[in-house]
Amino acid sequence: MGLTKHYSSKDKRFEVDGANAARDFLRSNGLPKESLQLVWDTIALHTTPGIAEYKEPEVALMYSGVGLDVMGEGYEHLSAENRAEILSAFPRTDFKKNIIPTFFSGFEHKTETTFGNMKADVCAYMIPGFHRKNFCDCILHSPWSE
Repeated sequence: MGLTKHYSSKDKRFEVDGANAARDFLRSNGLPKESLQLVWDTIALHTTPGIAEYKEPEVALMYSGVGLDVMGEGYEHLSAENRAEILSAFPRTDFKKNIIPTFFSGFEHKTETTFGNMKADVCAYMIPGFHRKNFCDCILHSPWSE
């Protein structure tokens, strides 16, 4: 949802936009605060390696599912029968060709939100000469005097 114009902010990561939209929807339907936080974390962290897999099972499962769907992580653990069943239910019509431009269209107006996450790779792929913000440059150009 965070990649769509309707829910996209001007300055937040698309994961946060999607998590905020889901939380608002669930809050308006009376779900308890604990559920709202779990859903928010699940969506906000679904592209965050090294953290999501150590959170609640729902968060870890979403992260793993996205990794399998988008990058094929864990593909080898599926049987040929499971793969065929998945592809029958959810055909991958030009997925590899279309997913990168689809991601990009959701945050091309706010590329600064890709700093520190894998979406900077999408910007580098889609924008010739894209200059990624660099953490080391941030440290070295900090306004603190030495």
